[in-house]
Formats: sequence, C-alpha cells, structure tokens
Amino acid sequence: MKILLNLNVEALSKKRVVDWGYTENLEAASFNHFEKWVAQGKHEPLKYLSDERKEKRKSLKSVFPKAQSALVFLFDYRAAKNYQENLDPQNKIAAYSIGFEDMDYHYWIKERLIEIATSLEIDHYDISLDVHPVLERDLAYRAGLGWFGKNSMLIHQNIGSYFLIGSLIVHKKLDLTQRHLETDHCGNCRRCIDACPTQAILENERTLDTKKCISTYTIEIFKEASAPTGYPNKSNEVFGCDICQEVCPWVKKNSGENRIDSSWLVEFFNRSQDEIYGEINSLSNREFKTKFKSTSLERLGKKGLLKNLKKANLG
Repeated sequence: MKILLNLNVEALSKKRVVDWGYTENLEAASFNHFEKWVAQGKHEPLKYLSDERKEKRKSLKSVFPKAQSALVFLFDYRAAKNYQENLDPQNKIAAYSIGFEDMDYHYWIKERLIEIATSLEIDHYDISLDVHPVLERDLAYRAGLGWFGKNSMLIHQNIGSYFLIGSLIVHKKLDLTQRHLETDHCGNCRRCIDACPTQAILENERTLDTKKCISTYTIEIFKEASAPTGYPNKSNEVFGCDICQEVCPWVKKNSGENRIDSSWLVEFFNRSQDEIYGEINSLSNREFKTKFKSTSLERLGKKGLLKNLKKANLG
C-alpha cells in the first residue's frame, strides 16, 4: 500500500536540502560498471570496496532487507566554499569538511534525516549514508537527481556537485512520482580532466584511478606513504581536494542562504604550514582526537595529517 507524503520544500531548504527525489528501483544501474572497475584494481587502496561488501552494493535489499523505496536528499555545502574563498587559506581543506558546522557530515546529515522522517511521519525506515555498502550516487541517479560527470561526481543541473547525499530507505512504497533519469550534460567538456594535477580521472569510464586521487591520499591514507605523481602542487591540498569541482561549469555559487558565519577549522588552517605542523606535532594522539573530535579530520589521525602537511610543504 502506498502512503502520501507532504514534502514541504521551504522546510527542507532550512535543512540544507537543495533537491530530493524518489525511487522504487532498488537495483544499482551502474553495478556492472563498478564491478569491472574493481576487477581492474582502479579502486586501490580502498580495500573496503572489494571485500565481502562489494556484492551488497548491487541491491538495497542486500543492505536493508525491508527496503521498498528510497527518498534521496541532496545536502548543500556551497556556502562553505564561499567562506573558504573569502578567507583565502594558505592550506586548502575540502569544503565539505567545514560545510556542516565543522561537524563530521555523517552526524549532521543523520540528524537532519531523522528530523525529516519525523516531520513526514515515516515510522519504518533505515538511514543510508556513504558508510553503508550502497552505491549512493547511483541511488541519487535512479531518483532523477543528476548524471555521472567525467570526474565520477553526481552533477545536478541547477547546483553542480557541492552536495552530499543522504537517503531514507523506506519500508513502504510512497505515493510519489518517480522522475525520469537525467540526461548527460557534460558533452565535450574536459575541464575537470585537464585540471587534475595527478591525472586521476579516467575520461572514457567516468571513474577515477583512486590511487592517483589527491582526496584518497589526503583522507584515506593514515600514515606515511608515497604521494601520487603530480602532488604536491601549488594548490596546497592538505585535506581532501575540490579541484575537479572548482573548474566544473555546472557548479553554481551559493545564493547567500544557509550562510556559514565562522569555522574554527578554516581559522586553524589559515596559517603557515610550519606553524600548523609544529602545533599538530606537539599533540599526543589523544590530544589530537580531543581537538578534532566529531570533525571530518578526526578519522585521519595525527600521523595522517602530519603526512599531508609535510608533503604539501614540498610544493
């Protein structure tokens, strides 16, 4: 039995939702493409993409057995990018890391999804974030929210790719219209490919060679390791990387709503690399975790951040 929902656009916008979609298609459209990419070893060093969880990504039912439909929401963080540009930090951290009140976005988005589910009076559901073995961009694609860009990002026609995806996996079908799948609008554009200093983007496959990706190196590698060829570079990425998004012509500026008035993370990194390195190096591992608790940098750890700062300083 289907149930009717009243999705108030204004209320959703206050939760940073810039768009949402609905799908009853529980099978990942791009799973075969994903499986081939893993078989080629292009996912390395992200072992969790090829372990026992790989097959679960084929269907939402594999992860959420009671799933019958999904409400997919795009949470905007363009305001964080505006704030970074105004401060002009010497050391660049990915905009998403400050885009949700300096919190690790998993906590922030989960809270918003629970609020949305409560407001919609949905009682039986699961929450899906990128920590689950779900092809989340594929799920958003099935919900009609965008297309896969050449840099593998999901691109929304009105805002670009400065958003994160969170979904309610509902145990019933809802009385909602499913959108048509979005058309590919990248055309002959190569801006993201040409801008990537490590040549990580595989143009014809709409995927990445992950071991060459700066985001992988600066977020997923927790200890000393060789940097991908082409990094460090003068852009000084010390946590994450937005280069391929920065040059995308589909990315639209934030309209001024959902402003970020302050960010202690940006203030912290808006100093010389030597000064930052010295402070981080003086902290114990416990002190590091306390200082960066509940932020996106907590998981990286002291050794990982020192590795990034040291490599970026060579540029």
